[in-house]
Parts: sequence; structure tokens; C-alpha cells
Amino acid sequence: MAQDSFCPTKALTQLLARVAPEPGTKLVLAYSGGVDSEVLAYGLSRFAKVHPEYHYLLVHVHHGLSGNAGAWQAHCERRAHDYGLPIVVKSVTVASGARISLEAAAREARYDALLSELAPGDILLTAHHQDDQLETLLLALKRGLGPKGLAAMGEVQAFTPDNLLLRPLLTCSRAQIEAFAKAQGLEHIEDESNQDSRFDRNFLRNEVLPTLTARWPAFAATASRSAQLCAEQQALIDEEVSLRLPAMLMSVPYSRQPVLDLSVLAQEPKRWRPHLLRGFIEHSGFALPSAAQLADIMAQLEAKADAQVAIRIKSMVLRRFQQSLYLDPVEVELRCEQVLSGLSLDTLSQGASELSWPLDSHSKLVAKWGMTGPRLRLEGDEVTLRFGAPGALRCHPHGRDKGRELKKLWQEFAVPPWERGRIPLIFAGEHLVAAVGLWVDKRYLAAEGEGGWQFSLS
Repeated sequence: MAQDSFCPTKALTQLLARVAPEPGTKLVLAYSGGVDSEVLAYGLSRFAKVHPEYHYLLVHVHHGLSGNAGAWQAHCERRAHDYGLPIVVKSVTVASGARISLEAAAREARYDALLSELAPGDILLTAHHQDDQLETLLLALKRGLGPKGLAAMGEVQAFTPDNLLLRPLLTCSRAQIEAFAKAQGLEHIEDESNQDSRFDRNFLRNEVLPTLTARWPAFAATASRSAQLCAEQQALIDEEVSLRLPAMLMSVPYSRQPVLDLSVLAQEPKRWRPHLLRGFIEHSGFALPSAAQLADIMAQLEAKADAQVAIRIKSMVLRRFQQSLYLDPVEVELRCEQVLSGLSLDTLSQGASELSWPLDSHSKLVAKWGMTGPRLRLEGDEVTLRFGAPGALRCHPHGRDKGRELKKLWQEFAVPPWERGRIPLIFAGEHLVAAVGLWVDKRYLAAEGEGGWQFSLS
């Protein structure tokens, strides 16, 4: 974009035309008051005047890390009034500690604050520009990232599954933005921490990039093209992974997440296995591990089949059991034991053939009255839901010739040890009568032509 043609309103208009938001969509700008976000706020105010079909919001995050934070807030509130745009100020507490990156912690707190102001369908706008892109690319090189990391930032990306993130200024240089602000007489704040080169991004901005761009003035623009090429290559990899991965995923009745069939993964070419494993982790909703961590995971998974594998990385834990890979959060929410009231013919006479009880914040136990399939015949005893039971407890699963101890049934039904305490167990009095999703005790199985309760997780 040539210097004399730069206009934030034009850049914003062109990018929004690409995504075509529905009327009524809310455009939310991350507004720090620095020169970049000031220029974009100015452009957004001009855009809003000719596009009343959208809603608008500026979000200023008050980190409290500077003695000037109060003055910055006042500046942003004053300018928002001048622009005729609504503003909300979010005060956050930034985590600190010996092994915590202040940059990363502040970024996480800022994004959490922005997320709290986004409803499904809202669009987040940030003022990242071409020089920010170069900094991000150099930081990715420092960390040894692959194409996904080197793709850096895109003009249009998913911020959440329900919210787009747009960067209208990404093809503009910092010099263009500063020149525009000066020409328009836009007031903006100067964050003194930007001069502190102890922070990696500031070190690049203050010490490295001036030297690079003095030697090669177009360096930021050409680096952006490299990032775009990496993004295109990563898109091809992602597309191929999306085609191959479904055949490797298996559903198990006792886990909310699909598991990865390692025997099928082993049939793939060796060069594709790390990409497919990364796709499985991403599909499960966890942050991706580093290249070194991914290589370590692959090495452990390819060890002898009977080796115990339990790898904890950040918020996830990976475990292997019988040639399947399970991926779970480190902190597992406990489920509560409870009495299952209402499981009687009286329920049916009142017109309710389905009951449910919450287990945790993600799932519930559902009981449906049915005439086909394995179903429980319950007569008078108090019915309770429990988690975990002595291994010596005996049960006779339907379809089996004889009863077995619970510890042996777990093995026969291939239930991983760490999952056994989370499987809902149905008791009638003190008798174990069903393991949800696995079996019904033969002694409590409804006969053919007889109705009964069927339990499942939802």
C-alpha cells in the first residue's frame, strides 16, 4: 500500500467486504490508545458513520502495570466520546512469578478480557501491522517453529470457533500509520514500556529492525510474503490431515473425546505421523506442543507396545492404552454421586419417558424408557449413581455366560485404569446393576416385550 494511498477506513472497508458480516454484527476493536489502535479507531468511526447496520464497541484493557495506566484509560474514554463510539474498560490482573513471561501473561490477560466482550458472531479487530508481522516472524524463527508458526498472523483468522479476528492494517507499515496519525493530528499515548528492550518484542523493535530495514527497506514486506507462503503450505497440510485423520479416530463410551487408533497411525508414512498427531491434539481442543515436545511424544508412542506412556504437557495429558491414545485435561472435574429419583412407572404415568441428572459442567446422565436394547428393570430399590467401586465386587454383564469381579470386567471391556473412576455405575440398593455405556447386569435385564430404563451420557 503506497504511502499517499493509506487510509484506515479504506483498509477496514475492503477487509470487511471479504467476510461480509450480517447486519447487526458487532465490531469490537481492541483499543490501547497507542498510535496503531488510535488510527484504526479513527478509521472505524468513519466507517460507522456510513454503516449504521453494524454495532460497534471499543475495548480498553487496563493492565495496571504502569503508573500512567489511569491516564491512558482517560485518554481512551475521551477519544471514544469524540469518535462517537461506545467503550468499555476491562481491568485485569496480570500473573507474575519467577518462571512467568510478563509479555505472555499480559497478552493472555488481554485476550481473555476481549473474549469476555464477544458474543457469538461478533468480530474482533486488532491494529497489528506489517512491522508487527515481521517481529512475530522473527520470534517464530527464534523458537524454531515450523510452517504453522512461521505463517505468523493472517488478515482473517478464527479467534474462537464463533468469532473472527480481523487485522485491517496488516499490510500497512508502521511508518505509514505514524504519518497518517501526524497528518490527521490524532492524539495517542506512548507506552514507556515499549522502550524496555528486556522484552523480546521490544528488543527486536528497538535494536534489530532499524538495522535490517536501513539495509533492506522492503524487508518487512518481503518477510510478510514469506509468512503468506508458509500459511499456504500449512493450509495444504491441514487439508490433507483433515482427510486422513477421521479414519484414525474411535469413539469410546466412557470418554467425551474420540481416541486415536495408534495401529492405524503406524500405517501412515513416517513423515505424516507428526502432522496427524498434531491434528489430533488440535481436534481435541488443546494447545499444540513445541516441535521438540512433539518429537518426544512420537518417540514414546513408537516404543514397544507394552510400555507405559503418560505424558503431561501444559494443560493436557497423553496416555496410551491397548494401542489407543487418550488425550485429557490435566485437571479432571470430579463427578458427584447422587440418588436417581423418579425412575419408576409413576414417571411414565405422568408423561415423562426421559430423565436427566447433571454429572459435571460438560455432561449429564440421561435415562430413557425403551422397549428394545439392553435396559434395566428396576423394582422398588433406591437407585443411586456412584463412581468407583471395589474391584472384588461381582457383576454379570448381559451377553456373558457368567459373572466376574469388577476388576476383571474393566480389563475385558478395555477400560483404561484412569477412566474407571469416572464411569457412572448404577446401583439398586447395594447391587451394581449397570455400568453406563458398557453393560447391564443380567439379573436386572428387562425381558423381551418388557419396558426398561436405558442410560447414556450426553
